[in-house]
Amino acid sequence: MNPQPYIPGFKPAEVGPLSRFLPALEDGVISGWLAHLASPFDAALGGAGSWLLDPFGFSPKLTLEAARSGFRVLVTANNPITRFLLEVFADPPPAAEFTAALADLGAVKKGEERLEVHLQSLYLTQCEKCEQNVHAQAFLWRKGEAAPYAKVYECKQCGDSGERITGEEDRENARHIAATDTLHRTRLFERVVSLKDEDRFYAEEAIEHYLPRPLYFIGTVLNRLDGLTLSPVRKRALTALLLLAFDAGNTLWAHPAERPRPKQLTTPNQFREDNLWTMLERGVGLFAESGSPVPFEAWPKKIPDSGGIVIYEGRLKDLAHEVKREIPIAAVIGSIPRPNQAFWTLSALWAGWLWGRNAVEPYKVALRRRRYDWAWNATALHAMFSHLNELLADGVPVFGVLPEPEASFITSALTAAQAAGFVLESVALRSEHDPAQFLWKSGSKPTPAPMEIETIRRAMREFLSARGEPAGYLYVHAAGLVALAESNSLKRDGDEFDVALRKTQNAMEQAVKEDAAFVHYSSGEGVDTGMWGLKSVVSDEIKNLPPGGIKESLSDRVEVAIVTYLQKHPQAIYIEIEEELNKQFPGLMTPSKGLIYAVLNSYTDKDGGMHTLRVEDFAAARRKELQKVFDLLEEVGRRLGYESKREGQVLSWFEDGKPARKFYALASALVHRALEQADGQTMIVFPGGRAALVAYKQNRDPSLKENLKKHPLVKYRTLRGMLELPVLSRETFDEQVASDPVEKAVWQMMMF
Repeated sequence: MNPQPYIPGFKPAEVGPLSRFLPALEDGVISGWLAHLASPFDAALGGAGSWLLDPFGFSPKLTLEAARSGFRVLVTANNPITRFLLEVFADPPPAAEFTAALADLGAVKKGEERLEVHLQSLYLTQCEKCEQNVHAQAFLWRKGEAAPYAKVYECKQCGDSGERITGEEDRENARHIAATDTLHRTRLFERVVSLKDEDRFYAEEAIEHYLPRPLYFIGTVLNRLDGLTLSPVRKRALTALLLLAFDAGNTLWAHPAERPRPKQLTTPNQFREDNLWTMLERGVGLFAESGSPVPFEAWPKKIPDSGGIVIYEGRLKDLAHEVKREIPIAAVIGSIPRPNQAFWTLSALWAGWLWGRNAVEPYKVALRRRRYDWAWNATALHAMFSHLNELLADGVPVFGVLPEPEASFITSALTAAQAAGFVLESVALRSEHDPAQFLWKSGSKPTPAPMEIETIRRAMREFLSARGEPAGYLYVHAAGLVALAESNSLKRDGDEFDVALRKTQNAMEQAVKEDAAFVHYSSGEGVDTGMWGLKSVVSDEIKNLPPGGIKESLSDRVEVAIVTYLQKHPQAIYIEIEEELNKQFPGLMTPSKGLIYAVLNSYTDKDGGMHTLRVEDFAAARRKELQKVFDLLEEVGRRLGYESKREGQVLSWFEDGKPARKFYALASALVHRALEQADGQTMIVFPGGRAALVAYKQNRDPSLKENLKKHPLVKYRTLRGMLELPVLSRETFDEQVASDPVEKAVWQMMMF
């Protein structure tokens, strides 16, 4: 296997419509991968305008980015909500149409008053300070209670704002609305299923995650929408806005926001009920700013050769033979879906509310299923990968991003793909918080081989040895999975997926638990907690470590690589540096953004988006500074009655011909390297400007933190300060060192 560089985006994932359910993907990842493949496409397939396939239809953003890169994208989208989002994002109505649609809705009469006034009155409350009526931004609830316990508002009269306790009038309003709840609830679930439908129970259960006030709001708007005459563009705009209200109206919004990305339909103990009219107003900007238009059509209509999207409203297996006959697929892209009972159930509910029962029928299975485990996920993915392999020629690249990676999810995806005949080419992982990236090639199904614990163990050892520092279990697990994929051992013929996944998980745990070479840095017992590393001292009981033992740490190598790049390019933007690093450290070695920024903050000044190497950090300047530090050490040593001798980067103090103290002097934060040459007498000397970087490295590496406890860390400035002391003794020397610890460094920790 040839690990590929992780492809970074140029823009972080943004908060947008339904973003808590959709994959959080950076802009630029798919276009970056397609640019990498541009030359082969030009040679074999005519370049821009080649056909891509997104068989998952899970991320409208990903599909749109590919189309905007000049490719024709065929996407299967059986979820009516993600399909609608893709259509709206591909051709967003002008902002004026969203504004006009909302104005048209607000102008409709409800009795004698405008609908906007009526719906906003649902959220009227009293300002605690000036006692004027204001519209609450939200009400806060405790699960199971009949009224909200708090409200959030901003009073324009007196300026009072924030979270306040609800009054009796607020509680009475909630009870008044709840008195007619049964009628509105019944009408809404009848838009999804009929009274005689066997799935009625599931629809009722899903609607239970809506409070009476949001349901009244939604039901009232839908009733008026049915009788409202709007142009197709304006109706599409209003439908898009309503989706935001549907999402904001359920009880899955924890307060405080402890679960920003819910997977199950579970009401938290405390949750937030937003003002839905306010959410409609906010939605105007969210949808109207969704990007430039992209041509799109429903299958089998044609799109221009210059690029666009063809949407197939169904499942891949129904499309497979037609595609094989008519469309030469050059590559496959997609965000691999993970189980999400909350979103899939709500999608069925929302589709019924917007478009009626017929829209729900093909997707009704989402209402029935209550539990999705990883075996189910692997089975579903295997079916999709199998149909995909049938329609592809051998050797077609498949680039998949896997959001919110965890060990079981990666195991499920790799097992499903391999069992369907796909060959794993590369796995790249930047951090546990970023999507993993996979590259497969289509082919024939391999002959499964037996699963060997030693194969897993060897791969884990080699990975940790090459990394030179501990890693989270996700990385170690991924290294083991790659080895199993290479040996075709992820699933035996005849094994169900639940059996195959269980065998893999047991083998992974056995590999790390029953080998004395591994060290588990964790307060918990589970293998997936804390970090895993290799013992630095190899005893007779630890066998089969890779030749040469543990390598130089990844964090030190990344620091060297960044500084080397900056010496050649003193001014650079972040993305240039990151792309260069990802080439040097591909696959599972990809450095995190946190590590890169920690190094850049230590060596550069930032002006706008430009990082400039500090004058004092050019190589020549640092060499001069290092010589001054050795001179300082000699001077301090003389004052304390020691003789000094320097060998390379180590200066030793001698007393009566015997070494008393040793100092390993650094111009960097390469503390791992210093520890390799340190003994019990060694102190590590480094610039104060590196203190934050050293602190960061300690916090990401428990073994480093433990080892540094044995070696005092001395900053340049501490040595300079010693020479200014009127009285310097061996006792005050130790006191001065202890008075300026690394932990004093001001540093806002970033993701590992």
